[in-house]
Amino acid sequence: MSTLPAGGAPVTYDRIGAGYRNVRQPDPRLAALIAQALEGAGTVLNVGAGTGSYEPAGAEVTAVDPSQVMLDQHPGSRKVRAWAEDLPFADGEFDAAMAIMTVHHWTDLRQGLRELRRVARRQVVLTWDPTHPLELWIVSEYLPEIRDLENSRFLPVGEVARELGAHTVLPFPIPHDFTDGFQVAFWRRPEQYLDATVRRASSTFATLPDEVVEPAVARLRADLESGAWARRHAGLLRQETVDYGFRLLIADNDRPQG
Repeated sequence: MSTLPAGGAPVTYDRIGAGYRNVRQPDPRLAALIAQALEGAGTVLNVGAGTGSYEPAGAEVTAVDPSQVMLDQHPGSRKVRAWAEDLPFADGEFDAAMAIMTVHHWTDLRQGLRELRRVARRQVVLTWDPTHPLELWIVSEYLPEIRDLENSRFLPVGEVARELGAHTVLPFPIPHDFTDGFQVAFWRRPEQYLDATVRRASSTFATLPDEVVEPAVARLRADLESGAWARRHAGLLRQETVDYGFRLLIADNDRPQG
């Protein structure tokens, strides 16, 4: 078994993970994109597996997560409590390794990516690009504190791609009815941010102190009641999808680089 570093993701998810599955429902459109990237993999390692979202049907999946609370909600039979930076598996043990919206929680992202490459022949990583120019309105108008937090946790996609040796980078614009309730999911459903249960399922909201979040939520509630939010975002309300910088990276150890 891997030695777990002190602090980090388990502290957050052991605290906020209860009931996580109720809000974080896998979205079929993202699932289809990930399934295509993992096509043909018979054995898959899901790093930062959480409750098992987006795992490919038909594959033998091993779930890894540092949070026991999350692993207890995972439906699979192969579950290991470990960290991405120190995976307790042999070199090349898996056909593919997947890491879906988890790399920003790792204590050493580059080491975690090296571990993905060590234990699997293919790597599939979903992350967010902090250099993407379009910013979610909840950040720019209500909680600019999120900006500094996210910029400290995410590496630019270009850097992640280089570290991973990715040969493919696919954009994933977020649909207006996206079912997986991470922070950006509700760009066209602002009332969802008023729900404390929804906010608790987002590590960003859970990390910020109540004295920061609650006044911002109160301002949003007032703007929704007055119609000010809808007037400001009339154009947004007509859009079906928005590209907020989410990217699926695919790498293959057997594929020539360059």
